[in-house]
Amino acid sequence: MAEMNTKAMYKLSYGLFVCTAVKGDKKNGCIINTAIQVASEPNRISVAVNKANFTHDMIKETKEMNISVISKEATFDLFKRFGFQSGRDVDKFADFPAASYKTAENGIPYITEGTNAYFSLKVAQEVDLGSHTLFICEPTCMTVLSDASSCTYEFYQSEIKPKPQAVGTTPKGETVWRCMICGYEYVGEDLPDDFICPICKHGKDDFEKIVR
Repeated sequence: MAEMNTKAMYKLSYGLFVCTAVKGDKKNGCIINTAIQVASEPNRISVAVNKANFTHDMIKETKEMNISVISKEATFDLFKRFGFQSGRDVDKFADFPAASYKTAENGIPYITEGTNAYFSLKVAQEVDLGSHTLFICEPTCMTVLSDASSCTYEFYQSEIKPKPQAVGTTPKGETVWRCMICGYEYVGEDLPDDFICPICKHGKDDFEKIVR
């Protein structure tokens, strides 16, 4: 039987982006790693967004979005704001400094701090991929914001994401797996190899085992 080592997925190359959308008075955004130019004549960009994200539903209805390309100058705060909380529960722009973003001609915000470019996109086609929807988009505006290098997923893992802390123990005997990124706790003796944190979407490698 062919080997299926899911860690091989980590070897694929990804950029990181803030995908933003507006529906009515609601502004929202999420972190994605799947914005790719797929054609040049005409210019088309594909964007895959997880159906669990509130931003996904906004794009499905409005057919528009902005993509801000995260640079190596970004801080972990940008990822916490747009990646570790849901727009269904909080207003991600409520206390976001006004100097950190601007509004494009399509009325959707784009991020200016910790980014190097942005694209305004209009959805031309949708493909249902199961957990995600693939939006095939026409760029309506694009510009360079900084000369800083783009942040790859590998750079985020090695240079931006906080390093794992030491495993702690408590005396009650209950086994808990705690996400070292957002603090989510999974109770159980074994954590499945393919487990994904429901809060911050990080995998098993970012969990520490604690005995209580």
